[in-house]
This record gives sequence, structure tokens and C-alpha cells, in this order.
Amino acid sequence: MPGERATLLFVISEGQILLIRKKRGLGAGKINGPGGRLEAGETPEQAAIRETQEELCVSAGPPTLHGELHFQFTDGYSLHCSVFVSHEVEGTPQETDEAVPLWTPLDQIPYEEMWADDIHWLPGVIAGRFFRGYFLFDGEKMLTHQVDWVPSMEAISR
Repeated sequence: MPGERATLLFVISEGQILLIRKKRGLGAGKINGPGGRLEAGETPEQAAIRETQEELCVSAGPPTLHGELHFQFTDGYSLHCSVFVSHEVEGTPQETDEAVPLWTPLDQIPYEEMWADDIHWLPGVIAGRFFRGYFLFDGEKMLTHQVDWVPSMEAISR
């Protein structure tokens, strides 16, 4: 059973993806999508929308579940992360104490500045695919990875 539950939400619009440079917490300094841990009583969808609002001061449109990330770290920490995509956003992303917004062309995603697992699943998500991913990390170093592509959102257990 995962130690914690979290979300990521990628807004994809007009050939660009809304990324962030994290300023604190797990992965500080790395580029990722907005997201974070679920609060008590919150659904993953609610958490994805709330975290995007808190980190970037924008409201994402209805999120669609595209995948699940299962992380295990050698120190015992584990994380189950729901990955969402939205194609709508209201407002202009603003820098906050948590994140710097980065609208990035889809063909210029800086994978070298992201977590090592992202290159294994994010291109498929951008292409509209659905997945489950399993990753073992020692700190920020990925030791093993497995990505299983599934036919639909309904095939992903919640």
C-alpha cells in the first residue's frame, strides 16, 4: 500500500504544456507538472485542481485521468500519483512561493531537468494514451522502471 497519495495535472493547449519549476519539497529545482499530495477527504481530481490553483493561481478545466505512477524509494518511502490532463485553463499562470510557471512547446520539453521517469510516460500521455507506471528510486536516481499502456481510462483502477 502506498505511503502517500498525490496528483499531477498537465494542461496541454495550443501546442504547449504548462510545466512548473518546483521551488520546495520533493523534487525542488526540478521541472514537473503542478500537483501535490491529497488532503483528507479529497478525491484525486479535486487535489489536482486545488494544487494547480495554489501553485500557479489558475483554474484548470475538467481533468481527465491518464495514468497512475507508483513510486518506491529505497529509503522505504512510497507514493501513488494520479496523472491528469486538462485542455482548459482560466487565468494567467503566476509565480508563487511553490512554483515558477513554464509554458513549454510540446517539442521542447526539458526532460533532462525532470524526474528520470517522466520521459518514459509523458510523451504517451501527451499523445492521449493511458498507463500505469512502476518506478524504483534511490534518492533522485531511477533504478528500475516499468510502464504498462492500457486501452482506456476505465482500465485504470482508482
